[in-house]
Amino acid sequence: MDEFSFINAIKQNDYRQPTLVKGIGDDAAVFRSTSDIVTTVDTFVENIHFSLETMDPFHVGYRVLAANISDLAAMGAEPAFYLVSMCISKKWNQQALEEIYQGMRDLAAKHQMDLIGGDTVSGESLMISITAMGYVPKDKVRYRSGARPGDVVFATGTLGDSRAGLEMLLQGQEWKDKDYYIKRHRLPEPRVAFALGLQELDRLALNDISDGISSEANEIAEASGIELTIIEEKIPVSQSFHQFTEKQQYDWKLSGGEDFELLGTVSEADWPKVQEIAAEVGTPVQQIGYVSEAEEPRVLIQFSGETKQLTKSGYTHLK
Repeated sequence: MDEFSFINAIKQNDYRQPTLVKGIGDDAAVFRSTSDIVTTVDTFVENIHFSLETMDPFHVGYRVLAANISDLAAMGAEPAFYLVSMCISKKWNQQALEEIYQGMRDLAAKHQMDLIGGDTVSGESLMISITAMGYVPKDKVRYRSGARPGDVVFATGTLGDSRAGLEMLLQGQEWKDKDYYIKRHRLPEPRVAFALGLQELDRLALNDISDGISSEANEIAEASGIELTIIEEKIPVSQSFHQFTEKQQYDWKLSGGEDFELLGTVSEADWPKVQEIAAEVGTPVQQIGYVSEAEEPRVLIQFSGETKQLTKSGYTHLK
């Protein structure tokens, strides 16, 4: 199948977004809006970001779009559109590629997103680049720079699950709740409804947990110019997370990454409202620390009766 036949096979014919003027079929897509527009792009490379050793093609597509949707959620944006560019190696056949797109379509349908374009080229290995766009009411975009001294630090869901799921897939042995952890790794659910529910709040900082909470917390501290303290025992984990070694538990919930949960800070006065919104949309949320003034931005962690600085950790490209 050539490039144009492939594009015709995977293109979206029925669109959901009323702001779309022109979708696939011209030199570019066209949409209009009176809201603020948030855009994000992520690139995923075979055997670095994903592998057929631990995922089916469907999971690859689902997961790469989930990463972009999580970025939109962290900005307080409602997902609307996405574009997909792929560099395809000869080992990937048409069926597998269509399964990748099916994974994207299934997740996109949950959030009423439209595929409005992209590009396809050949190369030595599979690479997928997704650009996603969403809408936010004017002046309601959420930034990492929104943290202030006295704020509550919170996290959604449970952390370390995705890294635990990856370990189970790689090791192949029996574990408690194995299916749950593998699903958390392969089919993450971005916290869009929770983020949209927070739009009524005047101020908060948000960051999605893609690289690990140690990295995301430092990004908030640096952007806001504050000291952020995390209480290790308050970090939410799954009930059976204790089956892993203490070192694994510590490393995975702080640096495992790819949970695609949300880390945030909010004023102490607004914290009850955050809990109320979380309950309304069915999103678990837990206070895990607090924000203080600082001469220089940093993150501290209280662990086993000691307080020490928590630096960024996890996988870093170009290092």
